[in-house]
Amino acid sequence: QVQLVESGGGLVQPGGSLRLSCAASGFALGYYTIGWFRQAPGKEREGVSCIRSHDGTTVYADSVKGRFTASRDTSKNTVYLQMNSLKSEDTAVYYCARSSYCSGAIYPEDFGSWGQGTQVTVSS
Repeated sequence: QVQLVESGGGLVQPGGSLRLSCAASGFALGYYTIGWFRQAPGKEREGVSCIRSHDGTTVYADSVKGRFTASRDTSKNTVYLQMNSLKSEDTAVYYCARSSYCSGAIYPEDFGSWGQGTQVTVSS
């Protein structure tokens, strides 16, 4: 059974850091592109980052470029999202999902097998 499980969310002050994890089961993570997405209340789900299957290269939304870093550990079948310099506007539920590819843009409709999400709240 294909499953993605996010963890690592929480409450953090502005300027702080969090590392999210996306643990995969039922498939080998290295064969799929994994995307990170977020959805704030009242807003559409948006792509944050993706890490490509074939070479591990990454793509980032402009809003997080330079602050967020995606990585993967294929031995643990887990993808990570390191989030630094967090802002209040980063507050959202964060999801991971898989796809066969990721181009320069990260569209939710290109991804499937969504996890349940993890809440990130940035507030003082």
